Amino acid sequence: MSLVVTDTLEDERVEFTADGDVTLYVCGLTVSDDPHLGHARLWFHADVLHRWLDHVGYDVRHVENVTDVNEKITARVGERDEWTEERDVAETFTATVFDAMRGLNLLRAEVYPRVTEHVPEIRELVGTLIEKGYAYESNGSVYFDVTAFDGYGKLSNQNVEDLEAQGEPDERSEKRNPSDFALWKADGVSETAAREHAKHDHGDDPPAGETWESPWSEGRPGWHVECSAMSTTHLGDTLDIHMGGRDLVFPHHENEIAQSEAATGETFARHWLHVGLLEMEGEKMSSSIGNFWTVPDALDELGVNVIRTFYAGAAYRSEQALTEETIAEAEERWERLSRTYDRAVEALDSTEARAKAEDEALREAVETARDDFASAMNDDLNLREATAALLDLTDAVNRHVDGVEDGDPGSAYDYRGLRDAVEAFEALAGDVLGLQFGSTTDGDVDLAGELVELVLDVREAEREAGNYERADELRDALAEVGVEIEDGPDGATYRFE
Repeated sequence: MSLVVTDTLEDERVEFTADGDVTLYVCGLTVSDDPHLGHARLWFHADVLHRWLDHVGYDVRHVENVTDVNEKITARVGERDEWTEERDVAETFTATVFDAMRGLNLLRAEVYPRVTEHVPEIRELVGTLIEKGYAYESNGSVYFDVTAFDGYGKLSNQNVEDLEAQGEPDERSEKRNPSDFALWKADGVSETAAREHAKHDHGDDPPAGETWESPWSEGRPGWHVECSAMSTTHLGDTLDIHMGGRDLVFPHHENEIAQSEAATGETFARHWLHVGLLEMEGEKMSSSIGNFWTVPDALDELGVNVIRTFYAGAAYRSEQALTEETIAEAEERWERLSRTYDRAVEALDSTEARAKAEDEALREAVETARDDFASAMNDDLNLREATAALLDLTDAVNRHVDGVEDGDPGSAYDYRGLRDAVEAFEALAGDVLGLQFGSTTDGDVDLAGELVELVLDVREAEREAGNYERADELRDALAEVGVEIEDGPDGATYRFE
């Protein structure tokens, strides 16, 4: 089964296709505050998508931007003694974002481009749009003319005629159409910056942010144009996947499509995936509302595994509620996975782990779990069902271990079955869902067990051929390296001394 995703642009489930490398662009944070669990929900789902594409054989080129030019950043200048300019604030919170990403066990993106590092590309893109007739200069600012782009509104399913004004009220006298949006803003303090500055109770006038020279004015890039410039610079004119929060569909992503496709004449993104919002106390988690839980605080209280298991409890495209009940469920699910994994590893290391013992039910459960997990992941990244497949495997592992512990003296663990179960947990729960087991299997022990089984198979073949002396030599050679062999009616068993 091929991967199927819910594409916002198509407004339906579609089969994911890509030729060669997959290019994945994720709309990153505006670094004006500490990241919270609402931000991290997008990170988690983008991370799992990246991991799953890796797992099924794609090479993923993942880019996630850092917006370090914004009125909310400017508004916080002076809040601390060390924050004397916009970049001081941005650097502080960029560092907290990367710390949070590491704490959540996210795969690293290939590039984390910053707006301040891509102003030349932004100016070039704005110039191209003016040359092609999609943008115009007004009083030193540059605006995109939404009526000039035929496809405007296709992502959010809106008509240009029905759109409300975009941008600041003080821009309206400069624009041809109220719904036109800024590509470049002439130097000056916006009303947004003034409001944010007042919100933080700074008595003086809001500071102006950093500005750059351009053919139109000393000014700053518009918000939307930044992502188009950064994504196409690092991933080319057409992206395979563009991912972001659902609250960015309009106007941000709608405007990205318009300015990118107007400039290049190419499809901007083949697939648009949007992650639903995280709700707390019945409202969207938001720094501005104040109903948020920062990532560092959540990691301290819950740990990375519970947080990731919590996110896996709901579809990426739907809203998710953070409550005591949903956290408790995540804690219980993670505990089942972790406890069973540790039991399986302990059983593998025990004296009852025998190469020749077989539990067909356990081996079938491993294969079923792998198949069900893959089916769930390919079904629009159905993480809840994927996790359920792993939980079913925990039941099978525990039945097997309980059966040996409660059985006859001659009963034994199925080494291969347990090893395959451990490998399934590590590959699916670990590599794909990004969970981190506390007791990790020693790779050397795994390899040693497989080599011992291989030697035992050769020894058995020698015995069947009547080469008993050679079989004894193999047994003695294993004993010299610390492997004790015991022959029984059910075949040879072994343990590491």
